[in-house]
Amino acid sequence: MSASSATLAPLPALHIGQYTIPVPIIQGGMGVRVSGNRLASAVANEGGVGIIATVALSLASKYYKKGKDYYQANVKALIDELQLSQEASPGGIIGTNCMVAIRDFEAMVRTSVEHGAHMIISGAGLPLRLPEFAASRPSTALVPIISSLRAARLLAARWRKLYRRLPDAILFEDPNTAGGHLGIRRNQLFSEEYSSEQVVPQLAEWSRAEYGDEIPIISAGGIWNRSDIDRALSLGAKGVQMASRFLCTYECDAHPRFKQAFIDAKESDVVIVDSPAGLPGRALNTPFTRSLFHGGRVASKCFATCLDACTCREEKDAFCIAEALHRAQQGDMERGLIFTGTNGVRHTHMSHVRDIFRELLTGEGSEEGAAA
Repeated sequence: MSASSATLAPLPALHIGQYTIPVPIIQGGMGVRVSGNRLASAVANEGGVGIIATVALSLASKYYKKGKDYYQANVKALIDELQLSQEASPGGIIGTNCMVAIRDFEAMVRTSVEHGAHMIISGAGLPLRLPEFAASRPSTALVPIISSLRAARLLAARWRKLYRRLPDAILFEDPNTAGGHLGIRRNQLFSEEYSSEQVVPQLAEWSRAEYGDEIPIISAGGIWNRSDIDRALSLGAKGVQMASRFLCTYECDAHPRFKQAFIDAKESDVVIVDSPAGLPGRALNTPFTRSLFHGGRVASKCFATCLDACTCREEKDAFCIAEALHRAQQGDMERGLIFTGTNGVRHTHMSHVRDIFRELLTGEGSEEGAAA
């Protein structure tokens, strides 16, 4: 049942660096090309932060021809994505998600900064050198993804000592609910120790005590509806990151078959896979994952050496994750890997980004996504 607009209090604005974000929602970065310019600009136009995932952007671009072109093509493709999103949302806040674990991490950060990204979110490893790579544009907000209070303390102290700056915000992703690569080991999954309920209040208190609340905490993982947002704010977060909620939107940059897979999925279709990057990942059960679990053959040729550490390249006993994610984004459900958070299977309809924001802000519309 839809809530009455009178029952929902206005959400507070989110302040990150020099930016005031009218709606305290950051759209999570989803690769490969699941969150590109179309989704990012749509979210930015509604008052949130639109995020372009930078990993392997070149694979569906006009610039990539063969392996040796990969890194240069990534740069050119990112420039295009930023330009297109800025043209579609000239007054919006657009950022990028740059993974530490990729070999062109520095190039993706520098390109983001040079071509006008307002914010860089960075995880899949501690982004210890992020301020160095982004130094040419101090106004770009830097938001590291961390998995614990200990990691936040270490990172903030290092940035302050070496670069004389602090994170503009810190983003905590709950590994028990988040999608994609998860920041803890497989045997640590589903522990309360790493949950939002435990870590977000710790981070909020640390920010207040150590930095006078100067570092806002962003809560991610398992955020689907307004009650989830309100719960995160009650724990001490200043804003939230939402990714899975935007998967089945018309503006999402993935193929229609990719989106339909979520509409057709059940709760039991969310599985954990071991990524060649050395991290567990949360994904949708597909013919590809079933082949993995049963020892079937999957694409295993490393074509671009995109990761710093990769068991596909180094041990030749795993799959190429860039290719698997790319295939899914292009609609190949038989050979593609689909990353998701635990909420991804809650989709029952396609919807527009504006409808989701209207529901979250006013209570109008269905939580499961109104039909067009």
